[in-house]
Amino acid sequence: MIIKKNVVIVGATGAIGKAFVEYYSKDESVDNVFAFSRKKISSENRKIISFDLDIENQASIEDAAENIKDHPIDTIIVATGILHSENFGPEKSVREINYSTMAKVMAVNTIGPALIGRYFIPLLRKDTKSVLAFLSARVGSISDNKLGGWYSYRASKTALNQIIKNFSIELKRTNPKAVVLGLQPGTVDSNLSEPFKKNVAKGKLFSPEQSRDLLLDVIEKTTIENSGNLIAYDGEIISP
Repeated sequence: MIIKKNVVIVGATGAIGKAFVEYYSKDESVDNVFAFSRKKISSENRKIISFDLDIENQASIEDAAENIKDHPIDTIIVATGILHSENFGPEKSVREINYSTMAKVMAVNTIGPALIGRYFIPLLRKDTKSVLAFLSARVGSISDNKLGGWYSYRASKTALNQIIKNFSIELKRTNPKAVVLGLQPGTVDSNLSEPFKKNVAKGKLFSPEQSRDLLLDVIEKTTIENSGNLIAYDGEIISP
């Protein structure tokens, strides 16, 4: 008997999240795609089941997990994140460090994903390999930091990478077949990268679909030995 998969995408309306929803909704091995975002999405595809989820609200995250608690989950992809908004951009200098900006970025990029882990990790399938993957960033690597700046974003991703590592250690005891990853998607043509695209080298600006396909290959090839790592779209393991 073939058991069909259940997939969760958090951040289903973002550029990369939407690309993952599209892919898995066409995958014949997948039964349900649970798509979570601040506002529900509408789709005629019966596989796509949409729920609202506010990444900055713990009760919302808990309720979201409760909605699908009866479905063992094979893959969870957390594709949420913030770098800038109408009110702020990444800091270029220490003089731009601001409490409200840093709190907002940490809430979206670190605290929210940590709470996703709290409530969704218990839903992961235990009888075979399952994957929990968070979109992270190379700039979260302390050893790779040569330029400085971007205080809030760098710190939020560094903290997220530590949380991913912690999840992987705990899951070795509680769900040994589960793999937890940070994924570096490259620079993707999206709202997040919009102000910075002109600085990207030719051939290094990916469409959401290109990035998704590269990350799918990474997810497919990962084993429990990779759990806890930050892995780039090309398979490179990025040092902390």
